[in-house]
Amino acid sequence: MQIRQIQVARDALQDRLTLRISSQADEEFRVWLTRRFLRELWPHLTALLSGHLAPRPQPATEANTSAEATEPQASFDKPFQEDKATYPLGMTPLLASEVKLSPVSDGIVQLTFREGRERSFNLSLNAEMLQALCAMLRNCAKQSAWDLALDYDKAPTSTASAEAPTPIPVKSGTLLH
Repeated sequence: MQIRQIQVARDALQDRLTLRISSQADEEFRVWLTRRFLRELWPHLTALLSGHLAPRPQPATEANTSAEATEPQASFDKPFQEDKATYPLGMTPLLASEVKLSPVSDGIVQLTFREGRERSFNLSLNAEMLQALCAMLRNCAKQSAWDLALDYDKAPTSTASAEAPTPIPVKSGTLLH
């Protein structure tokens, strides 16, 4: 799936965060994240940012710098586009109850959100997109007054590896890619 936009918005009525992902194929996927789920997920996200997705030094070459200069950058300037979306998982957001974090390739990680034994959703992100998602999650959690310590220096407290399934019994930001 080619991601067009990512948004995290506070749902005050449900006391949840709504993660919305739109694809280049005009599909939209919605996932509800509870306070407890985010509290348990956060250390694993930051471990990925400092581990598998951590920047690795690369020799500076003329080809590398010119390719980086023309690569499109993420933007938070535009509102989330929802005019002609289809909803493969339905319009009701998936209520995430567990997540599996899996390194896919060098610089890419896959998050598989599951709703019990019902629906699931796979989201593959690079370091830049995961960093932007983490910033949106922190901002919305702060706006929700959830009193969570979402720091980047916390390591996972459980012994579960990032490759094993990890059960997790605002100004809304929109990332354009």
